Amino acid sequence: MTDLLDSGERLGRAELEALQLERLRATLHHAYENVDFYRRSFDKAGVHPDDCRSPADLARFPFTVKADLRDQYPFGMFAVDESRIRRIHASSGTTGRPTVVGYTDRDLDTWADVVARSIRAAGGRPGHKVHVAYGYGLFTGGLGAHYGAERLGCTVIPASGGMTSRQVQLIQDFRPEIIMVTPSYMLTLLDEFERQGVDPRSTSLKVGIFGAEPWTEEMRREIEERFAIDAVDIYGLSEVMGPGVAQECVETKDGLHVWEDHFLPEVVDPFTGEVLPDGEEGELIFTSLTKEAMPVIRYRTRDLTRLLPGTARVFRRMEKVTGRSDDMIILRGVNLFPTQIEEIVLRTAGVAPHFQLRLTREGRLDALTVRAEARREATPDQRAEAARAIAAACKDGIGVSVTVEVVDPETLERSVGKIKRLVDLRDTV
Repeated sequence: MTDLLDSGERLGRAELEALQLERLRATLHHAYENVDFYRRSFDKAGVHPDDCRSPADLARFPFTVKADLRDQYPFGMFAVDESRIRRIHASSGTTGRPTVVGYTDRDLDTWADVVARSIRAAGGRPGHKVHVAYGYGLFTGGLGAHYGAERLGCTVIPASGGMTSRQVQLIQDFRPEIIMVTPSYMLTLLDEFERQGVDPRSTSLKVGIFGAEPWTEEMRREIEERFAIDAVDIYGLSEVMGPGVAQECVETKDGLHVWEDHFLPEVVDPFTGEVLPDGEEGELIFTSLTKEAMPVIRYRTRDLTRLLPGTARVFRRMEKVTGRSDDMIILRGVNLFPTQIEEIVLRTAGVAPHFQLRLTREGRLDALTVRAEARREATPDQRAEAARAIAAACKDGIGVSVTVEVVDPETLERSVGKIKRLVDLRDTV
């Protein structure tokens, strides 16, 4: 196995920590000198990059949160001239402004390298065919997986998302060894194989690399048993890089090794911000160590997990994410917030500013129903038009398909005078 590892994976722990400190100090200076936001943030906190003499000193520096990225929309977080930006990705946010991420040539190389490392850790090898069913576009999943697979020397099948019956046909015809997709959609593919009378265990697939949404050990067991493949987890987020920040190794399947030569993880108490020792659960924080275009310092992911010693690699592991410290909903791999729905409801004629989100499970996939109260004066035709408008705005603005019900005034459940915004029925229906 050792001959398959790259130079970063061969580092001893002491060598890794020395490299981390060198890169951390360089990143802090790069951010301070080239991003007005970080200069103001550090100065306000009374810290300077020179104050970081050990990894523990990072705790003196302020956090970065998603709202900071939105406030600097579109390019205020970039640390290089726009002429050096080779690609831009973006994800939607609660205010209607997306969070924008830029990449230099070197950033794209780094990203391809860590995704290639991830695919190799999952069991992929040069010459394998990789069926990429993540969405392509501003979302980082599809292109991140694509270029990483090519960097490893794999053949990429850029299937993207949707058209389930066609995906099944492509898998049968092109015979890929690896599939990269959300775990819930993999189960939808499973159903489609069986609907077409094809035994899923008879396919060419050997490895499934699943990310973009939380998934359980029970889901892993079902996928592995019914597809006869190894199912492993990949982790990433646009603000830090995209997919490839951490990866589960196929030989252990015991949590995701964080590629610590590029991304420095911390876990903090989500309420106090205090750094927690390894082994204690809290909110995951990342500082980039090698990004040029958009370094991030102590970025609060809101994901809850804990850090553990490395096993298959020298890098520390993070457990599967157990939840989030905010109210984000992950629906079929798309991140959305109740406030995004609220913005749509507020600007739709015929409905009052009272709504409720109901999460259910339809077959293999999660489903979201938006229930909005009609205005008293709204006619039946106006209610129907409001439902159509909300559904269209969710699809066009957020990228998710929802069912919309416009209900009578004052019919939604309220608690202490407020509507309960989210009702999660996935475990009860």
